Amino acid sequence: MSNTDRLLVDIAAMVESEHSNQMSLTVVVPGAVITGRLAPVTLWLERVAEVLHTSEHLKPFAALFAPPADAPTARPTHLHLHRAKILQGDFGLPHTGGMYRIAIEDISSWSIGDLSYSDS
Repeated sequence: MSNTDRLLVDIAAMVESEHSNQMSLTVVVPGAVITGRLAPVTLWLERVAEVLHTSEHLKPFAALFAPPADAPTARPTHLHLHRAKILQGDFGLPHTGGMYRIAIEDISSWSIGDLSYSDS
C-alpha cells in the first residue's frame, strides 16, 4: 500500500466510522471509470447478501457476505460503492447501478461527486 492515496483512505475510514452512504465518488481504475456512492462495508455486505438470498441459484453464497460481528478497526483497503456505474461512452452500466468493491491501491485518480451525462 505504499502508493495508496492517504486522503482516499481517510475518506473511506470516515464513511466507515460514521456509517454514512451519502458520499459520491468517481474513480479511475485500469480499464474503467466507475461512479457511485461510498458505503460502509457492513451495509455493502448486507445489500449484496440480500440480493443473493433472493436468487434460488445464488442463495448459498449469501452466507459469505454476512457482515462481521464486530466493526472493522483496520484502515480500509477497499472502497465499497452502491448505485455504482461503469461509465462507457455516453451511458453508465448497469443502468440502475450496482454494487462494486474496488481495491484502493488500484485507483489511479478520483473525484468527489457522481459523474453523469446531460443532453445540454
